[in-house]
Amino acid sequence: QVQLEESGGGLAQPGGSLRLSCAASGRFSSMYAMGWYRQAQGKQRELVAEITRSGRTNYADSVKGRFTISRDHAENTVHLQMNSLKPEDTAVYYCNLAVGGPGGSSYDHWGQGTQVTVSS
Repeated sequence: QVQLEESGGGLAQPGGSLRLSCAASGRFSSMYAMGWYRQAQGKQRELVAEITRSGRTNYADSVKGRFTISRDHAENTVHLQMNSLKPEDTAVYYCNLAVGGPGGSSYDHWGQGTQVTVSS
């Protein structure tokens, strides 16, 4: 079994910062990427940031320059440093782990989600 344990969510004021962490546990092979998605009320889930096995990062345009994703050396934990937060960042944030499957396919594991609220 694979579990993703998220922490760091909560309430922040506009312009403030939060740091999300996601720790992966259990057995899995061929990790492709880890990342963070978010889903605001009434909207579809979207990619916020991801980091691949090779260390390359991808960000949503809306968070570029404000958010930074990183991994521990052990590559079992991913962090999302969220600076200059805006009210529109309010959403449930989900940690994602993409692992390899048969025929080069990718399978996703998801955390339970952590609420991030940006409000004064």
